[in-house]
Amino acid sequence: MVQKFQSPVRVYKYPFELVMKAYERRFPTCPQMPIVLDCEVISDEVAEDGSQRNTKRRCTLAVDAPYIFKKLIGVEVVYFLQNNFLDWANRTLNIEAVNESFSSRIEIFERCRYYAHPDNPDWTCFDQTATLDIKNFFGFEHSMEKMGMKQYTQTTLKGKEIIEYFINELKAEGITEVDRWKPPVDAAASSISRQSSKDMEQENGIADVHGVKRGSKPEILLDGDFIAKHLGQLTPMQESKLLELRKMLEDCEEDMSKLPSYQTILRFLRARDWHVSQALSVLKDSLKWRKDNSIDNLLDDYKMPAVVTEHFPGGWHHYDKDGRPIYILRLGHMDVKGLLKSIGTEGLLKLSLHICEEGIQKIKQSSESLGTPVLDWSLLVDLDGLSMRHLWRPGVKALLSIIECVESNYPETMGRVLVVQAPRVFPIAWTIVSAFINDNTRSKFIFYGVADANTMKEGLEQYIDSELIPDFLGGTCKTLVHEGGLIPKTLYKMNSLEEDEQAEQAQQNKSMNEHGRATNNGLNSDHHGLYKTVELKTGYIHEVVIRNTDVKSVLTWDFDVIRGDLHFTLYRVTKDLPRQQDAAVSFFDLNDFSEGVNYFKEETTLICHHKESVQGSHVMNYKNNYVLHWFSPSCGIEGPTQLNYFYEILSSANYKGSMTSLQSGFSSNSATSSCQSR
Repeated sequence: MVQKFQSPVRVYKYPFELVMKAYERRFPTCPQMPIVLDCEVISDEVAEDGSQRNTKRRCTLAVDAPYIFKKLIGVEVVYFLQNNFLDWANRTLNIEAVNESFSSRIEIFERCRYYAHPDNPDWTCFDQTATLDIKNFFGFEHSMEKMGMKQYTQTTLKGKEIIEYFINELKAEGITEVDRWKPPVDAAASSISRQSSKDMEQENGIADVHGVKRGSKPEILLDGDFIAKHLGQLTPMQESKLLELRKMLEDCEEDMSKLPSYQTILRFLRARDWHVSQALSVLKDSLKWRKDNSIDNLLDDYKMPAVVTEHFPGGWHHYDKDGRPIYILRLGHMDVKGLLKSIGTEGLLKLSLHICEEGIQKIKQSSESLGTPVLDWSLLVDLDGLSMRHLWRPGVKALLSIIECVESNYPETMGRVLVVQAPRVFPIAWTIVSAFINDNTRSKFIFYGVADANTMKEGLEQYIDSELIPDFLGGTCKTLVHEGGLIPKTLYKMNSLEEDEQAEQAQQNKSMNEHGRATNNGLNSDHHGLYKTVELKTGYIHEVVIRNTDVKSVLTWDFDVIRGDLHFTLYRVTKDLPRQQDAAVSFFDLNDFSEGVNYFKEETTLICHHKESVQGSHVMNYKNNYVLHWFSPSCGIEGPTQLNYFYEILSSANYKGSMTSLQSGFSSNSATSSCQSR
């Protein structure tokens, strides 16, 4: 079991020589590190010209562990050997430390380095790496691993504090400068000293925190100031994993300029709960995806289609109180079907990726402007007008595909999602969509239902300045976001998604009864997004029976009137339904059926005209039969009325788990009324 640790570069804004004088004061003990009981000098060798010093110490450390643990292993202290190689000529101090105690059971190796800042010779850098290899430790391997992580975190946090403490102590004594080492008159020895220092670094494989050999300048020096300004608060262990992943990427990519930013690496680590190997795998896949699809050029190459410019209800809108860019999406005003028929699934995906790329750009601009870390953006989703027409099956399929792509390639870019004016239909949509959203992303959603209208503006003011709240949400700020609305059919492509889907099923549809009545128990009805087409003569009906055994499950439907007019009704039947052969006769025309006695109209009859689309849903509160009923009152000269339909059942388990905070805003039965779109 090997654990690796690595710290980012720590920068002291003092010359190397002053830092070294402060460093010497921490021996043999210092108050900031009470765990170090003593440091005995074993040997101390200085080069003739004074350019190098090699010091070996044996350090005694108290065992920082529970009493019972110390009793079991039988020791109160452990010993470490430390070797310091100080090179005044090249202004470096290399430190190596290994454990002497229990060396056959556990190996601890730590390497630290102080060196002059590559860009500012009056500053000093420090980096640190460590490995912990636990072979066998009395059955306490896991406990030792935890203690090792704890000890590394403590020493990393204390290290800079200790140097700063002793520098201030030196200042109090009037020592603010220390002369640099200068070679003697005979410069040959110092030349050898410099060469030997470089040889030692090469032999030991000493590299900077980026894995770049000394003398080659890294793209960005990851120091404490950079982390505070661009990455935010990180624990030492998180910093270590960030550097570990960065080093792995460097090993895979020779061109340093092609490496992702630290912000991007950090996002992938957070999305994989800091598992470095998992983050590396998905990040490499994402980098390949970006290359294969020329994503780096998307902002320059993408030409927004006219239908998007004129009808897409989304756009950027100022910043929230945390400096995050805000994107507003008036989803309830979006014509999902019209948009997909106009630009297709690929076009909608490209639009979504363009928004994500814009978001990354705006995040960076905001962070630079504020001088503080901004790592993600906010999404404000207005659901006013949301209905089942937005759950058009091909549209949902396209949305899930987009979510999958964004989750894979833009993890942790969404800082907060404010969902406002959520109507009754929203739990249905949330049930379908939420299963495809990462758990961490789901936790960032904040909901305001229609019933919360009076407190919504007050709630938004927690995250957005009052003067920036959009006017359509009760604020005073005008936005550049388009109103949306139905997209004219003149903008549709010749081959729509619906037409393609119908063509694929033409053979299946021909096999159906021309006037048919279908029956289905609805218990395991997974239609995989497939629609069925039937034709009805004048006076004929088409009925689909759902035998429900799952109380509180949700029946959803989506249909198009391809030709003619239709009447649509949803019924609930409390008695067994007979087999019926006559397509011109409904169940409810039979003598032993009486409305209000053994069958009930669950949804008001809806008159649907030529080329209309209808979507709806209903919570099935009873273990009864439910009947989707279509009736053709008349046919035109074009021929029989044509219906293209799909239905699906959402289990009660899924439905109950969705959006419980909004349940009080829904009626007891209908999740939503049927909605028509033209």
